[in-house]
Amino acid sequence: MFDFVLGDAHRKIRDEARELVKSVPRELVLDMDRDKVDFPRVFLREAGRRNLLGCRYAPELGGRGLDWVATAAVLEEIGALGYIFACVFGVGAELVCDAIALHGTDDQKERYLRPLLRGEIFAAECLTEPRGGSDFFGTTTIAEDRGDHFLLRGQKRFIVGGTAADFFLVYARTDPSAEPQRGISCMLVDRGPGVETSYIYGLMGCRGGGASRVSFKDVRVPKANLVGALNGGAAVFDTMMIPERLGTAAMTIGAARPALEIATRYTSKRKAFGQPINRFQGVSFQVADGAMLLDASRAMVHSTCLAVQANVGPNRVRRLVSETKKFVTESCQEVVEHAMQVMGGIGYTNVYPVERIHRDLRLASIWTGTNEVMSMITASEWYRESREHDAARRSRDPEPDAEQAGAVEEKVFE
Repeated sequence: MFDFVLGDAHRKIRDEARELVKSVPRELVLDMDRDKVDFPRVFLREAGRRNLLGCRYAPELGGRGLDWVATAAVLEEIGALGYIFACVFGVGAELVCDAIALHGTDDQKERYLRPLLRGEIFAAECLTEPRGGSDFFGTTTIAEDRGDHFLLRGQKRFIVGGTAADFFLVYARTDPSAEPQRGISCMLVDRGPGVETSYIYGLMGCRGGGASRVSFKDVRVPKANLVGALNGGAAVFDTMMIPERLGTAAMTIGAARPALEIATRYTSKRKAFGQPINRFQGVSFQVADGAMLLDASRAMVHSTCLAVQANVGPNRVRRLVSETKKFVTESCQEVVEHAMQVMGGIGYTNVYPVERIHRDLRLASIWTGTNEVMSMITASEWYRESREHDAARRSRDPEPDAEQAGAVEEKVFE
């Protein structure tokens, strides 16, 4: 994030995150990409020890009492280490914690949230199923009411952190007869009898994050582990979409940044036709476009953080978060494309990490809601806002400001 928009507390924790990133051994980064390490347990434990997980939660819960701007600054720095590091960092410290902090009981906060922020235990969020991802409310995972407990059956897949999780935040259908959005509940499921995880995916990138299939076979879930109200899973889901998508945008900036830094250094040193190639506009303009896109992305993330903090309304927040996720992830993918292009063939090899960054960031526009879904949400909320704006009309109406504005016979709509 930009220094000039950060306060002292923001800069301090940003710098702490940088120190954590610098302490991570090179071999861990490489071994995760080689699939030799299935989950960075040591990294998350160290992040917890340094009190960097969930910095926006209250100190009594184990956080720092900071805000979304601080969170975005931390996530950008973690992303610079590698996209998958930011993914596992965000799933536990932001997504799962948010559900418990906003909707959980005091007992759930004590048993799950506090040790999670200390890095003592790990969590995974279970949304996607084999039959669908974007169709979240079409879930086929079932939790039957058995008096003092639920009996959970179903499968989830592409679950980041699944292989290492000590517990899972699971959405399941608790009222099959209700409308899709009114029959789902959210619950905390401990790893135990009937919970099976398998690391079966040959991922293009973002390896080493424990992405797994999770199966629930007649798992007993105590009623005390229900998060929020019975059949109220939609309310939990709605609030979690903020950290899931805004967090994704912030961490994607960090993950793309090293590619531009490497390309800048390379094109300053590499010579062709007797001079450094950064003197050719075909090269320098692509680097300049990358810098512009990163700056625009940071500005968008920062303004959306302020909107969330100001509580400008759920519909507007939903639009801003959705369009931020789409714009930033696609912009950052373009940044990495530019970096690889100006480096030429060497950028396509593992002599530099640009090829790994390229593979990793392909996930950005897919996970936490595809960018097509982000466009759908943005369009829906924008049209809603426009109707409300037209009804209130506090600003000048631009439509009459045309020479033939009164030619009503030309304004044909049907």
